[in-house]
Amino acid sequence: MAPFFKNFDGIDGVLRFKGNDFEELNMFKKYLSPYYLWVLLSVPAIGLSIGVITAEDGRAVHEALHPTGEFAARFTIIAMMATPLVMLLPGWRGPRWLVRNRRYFGVAAFGYALLHTLFYVIDRGSVDRVMSQIGELYIWTGWVAFLIFIPLALTSMDYALRKMGPKRWKRLQRLTYIAAGLTVLHWAALDDWGGLAPALIQFSPIIALSIYRVVQNMRQRSLRSA
Repeated sequence: MAPFFKNFDGIDGVLRFKGNDFEELNMFKKYLSPYYLWVLLSVPAIGLSIGVITAEDGRAVHEALHPTGEFAARFTIIAMMATPLVMLLPGWRGPRWLVRNRRYFGVAAFGYALLHTLFYVIDRGSVDRVMSQIGELYIWTGWVAFLIFIPLALTSMDYALRKMGPKRWKRLQRLTYIAAGLTVLHWAALDDWGGLAPALIQFSPIIALSIYRVVQNMRQRSLRSA
């Protein structure tokens, strides 16, 4: 048998583990689960990219703009929900798993934002046409949000955390809230504010959880000072 299941014994089709196999199985899941997660997070990007590359219609790039932007926003929201969900549901495993893996969602959000930006530049066709829109609210908010995402993604690894120290690293990562706010504006202002409703719907969970987190932190401070 495989080394992770040395003491495996099957009876009537039921999997049974003995000895240290539970620890070995957890180790197996620990090392492989990030790779499975990366595959899942990249599936939409692969599908969209293949669709753009193989499409005969010249509008394929333009049509890929919205879904790549949506995935960037959604993965940002999921990453930001981790800490307040742990506060709201302290006994649940799901939020704790999300805390352990939120950096993957954050990096995936940057990846989709990068793809979104690349498709936008290709769709515009020239630097002059890109610059002609830079003053529009729905454009410059997206550019600034993307520029904020760059240092956040580059410092997402453990090496950056060790080099910067926890306090400086956390201070930098708080820029995520500014990027998220700009993303809401970028989305909402599309088509003469036609994107307002979908943007608020998508971001409503993190808005509600952020309010809950602020209220809980204020209560804890008041209790400590009492």
